[in-house]
Amino acid sequence: MKKLFINLLGIIFTSIGLTFIILYLNLLSLNYSFLEYLLFILTHFSSNIFFIGILIIIIINKKIIN
Repeated sequence: MKKLFINLLGIIFTSIGLTFIILYLNLLSLNYSFLEYLLFILTHFSSNIFFIGILIIIIINKKIIN
């Protein structure tokens, strides 16, 4: 039950982070370069939640398999 809850938490974090990454795509229309966009994504916590969620999912799935 605990692994299921943590896995769902990872999925929720991934969904929220991906939503912010997609919303921040509007910066490209404001004459930001792709490199500036990537730096913006990597420096803001709201989009880093995506990477945290992916890490949670990978770690929990490795524990389930083993």
